[in-house]
Amino acid sequence: MNNDLLAGLNAEQLSAVTWPAKSALVLAGAGSGKTRVLTTRIAWLLQTGQANPASILAVTFTNKAAREMQTRLAAMMPVNVKTMWIGTFHGLCNRLLRMHYRDTGLPQTFQILDSGEQQSAIKRLLKSLDISDEKFPPKQVQQFINGQKEAGVRAGELSAHDPYTKKLIELYAAYDAQCNREGVVDFAELLLRSYELLSRNAALCEHYRARFRFLLVDEFQDTNRLQYAWLKLLAGPDNALFAVGDDDQSIYAFRGAEVGNMRALLADYGVAGPVRLEQNYRSAGTILDAANALIERNDGRLGKQLWTAAGPGDKIRLFDAYSDGEEAQFIVDEVKALKRDGWSLSDMAVLYRSNAQSRILEHVLVQAGVAYRIYGGLRFFERQEIKHALAYLRLAINPDDDNALLRVINVPARGIGARSVENLQTASREQGVSLWQAACGAGGGRTAGKLAEFVLLVEKLRQRCEPLNLAEQVSLVIDESGLRAMYEADKKDGEERLANLDELINAATGFMPQEPQLAVVEFLTQASLEAGDHQADAGEDALQLMTVHAAKGLEFNAVFVGGLEEGLFPHENSFNDPKGLEEERRLMYVAITRARQRLYLTNAQSRMLHGQSRYPIRSRFVDEIPAELLQVLSATVKAAPVTSRSSWAEPAFVQQKAVARQGGWRVGQSLSHTKFGAGVVINAEGAGDDVRLQINFAEHGIKWLDLRYAADKLTSL
Repeated sequence: MNNDLLAGLNAEQLSAVTWPAKSALVLAGAGSGKTRVLTTRIAWLLQTGQANPASILAVTFTNKAAREMQTRLAAMMPVNVKTMWIGTFHGLCNRLLRMHYRDTGLPQTFQILDSGEQQSAIKRLLKSLDISDEKFPPKQVQQFINGQKEAGVRAGELSAHDPYTKKLIELYAAYDAQCNREGVVDFAELLLRSYELLSRNAALCEHYRARFRFLLVDEFQDTNRLQYAWLKLLAGPDNALFAVGDDDQSIYAFRGAEVGNMRALLADYGVAGPVRLEQNYRSAGTILDAANALIERNDGRLGKQLWTAAGPGDKIRLFDAYSDGEEAQFIVDEVKALKRDGWSLSDMAVLYRSNAQSRILEHVLVQAGVAYRIYGGLRFFERQEIKHALAYLRLAINPDDDNALLRVINVPARGIGARSVENLQTASREQGVSLWQAACGAGGGRTAGKLAEFVLLVEKLRQRCEPLNLAEQVSLVIDESGLRAMYEADKKDGEERLANLDELINAATGFMPQEPQLAVVEFLTQASLEAGDHQADAGEDALQLMTVHAAKGLEFNAVFVGGLEEGLFPHENSFNDPKGLEEERRLMYVAITRARQRLYLTNAQSRMLHGQSRYPIRSRFVDEIPAELLQVLSATVKAAPVTSRSSWAEPAFVQQKAVARQGGWRVGQSLSHTKFGAGVVINAEGAGDDVRLQINFAEHGIKWLDLRYAADKLTSL
């Protein structure tokens, strides 16, 4: 045996790699070398003769991870990795179905539908059945079908009492029939049909059990119920199922991931307990101490304690900004300072809970001339829903804008198809008029009736927008165009798209035009400029912006985690669900453990939400980190207004003189807050029912509290 293979492994890694030929669960903490363990385990099995390449099946969640595993294996030993079954669930299921297409009822040349093609197939189905795609939006139907398939349920096994769900079940059955006729499968079908193949064909299942003596699974915490059921079918009672994962990084419940699969594996295969990889090779000790303190509050964990031999490193920087604008400016200023000190922009990342938070960051970065890249997503003004809303706003001031009209003429769906648009374009060319004018002059018929409805909608927007201010106009077009209702009905991506639309209203609220009477024109112009080529080119050194979900699996020298406020992170949807709150905490754990050397946590005492200022409480996750690990960078009380030379300036804060009493409290009075403890009132503003107090808390620093929400939490000392 080549001892070089095991050289450099710590005791726990060595135990996992050389585990006997039986099932195991490896609890691999962030930065603990799980990929190395997984690939070295395969190499060790091959080198010691316990396995041959044909007896190993290794499952990853991404093609990138599969390629990395193959590359590492090829470097470790002389083996033709291309002959091995290493791939994603979908890739391996496709391979299985190709080999046994007759048993599955598929043609040998069956094709795979991607998400867009699947949605097109559903649109064709609805049209053939003469079913309105307004009542049954194709995306909703798609989500229903995929959700059932991922739960392992066919249409014939479903039942419902309400007519709407009954119709969805009928459409599921009709869609399956259409796919079978056309010889195509979608991604969810690959796994379900593969599972059905093995579960219904005992001889075939036994053949693969005899072949694949060793099954290895990466990111096991992200498996759903059907994926685990598929693995159990292949493993049977005797094969070795070697699963590597981290229950503290299970953050995909919304995709069907079932963190309970980890405990189920221990029970199903009689595994006494997990092998714990706790030594971290990524982060400084202080960062790990913060992560440990945070995550230990979750119940039902398998349990582990990350540690490092690299020393404590810097304290975690905490900045408590007055506003979201100040928060963004602080982050950009720190990024520039680190860059001056020799740090690479590409080794820094700004993480946020919601994509909508990128808007104000992008603006400040553009103003500062700092190159940035949105990882795994689009810049704010490139996002679909933003472009739709701005197109309606453009039509409201200029209906002859052909590009804007073409973008939204059938968004939301209103029965104006591609053929109708082609006819409209032909009429426009022949008459030498804009598409809008051609639509206004369209003749009779069903299509003309749909065009007339669109014309009336735009006319209504034009008339109703005229007397309104900019923010009111943006809000109106989002509501009256049907965009808000469309995204409210989207159970998959709707919440995020609605958050982006609300952020567009925030942008309009804080916009400061040079010529007030041209506010809409200036706003649209500024949006176009910011949608220009500001994002970094491939290969250019650039700051990374991304959601925490997108950051999983990545690491950076410096990480900024912004928007740490109750309702934002943790998200308000988690407040009434203990499981949801625990997932949010796991998400925060992932955010913290992305940092190698420097970690910044930021929050804002006031933030624009839905076009209005809100005064949130700092996230509980910050308070769950021991105070001795934090270096507080918060500014003292502001003596001057916060202003900006930018046309996107946030509403300016003008500090009012303190009066003797506001809302029953006086400046200088001592009090206690149920969460923040003892403090002193140092400023006040507002009157009547709209009063805010600025309080200097002994342990939590200076905060503004809105008495509409905080009055019952305050007592006099």
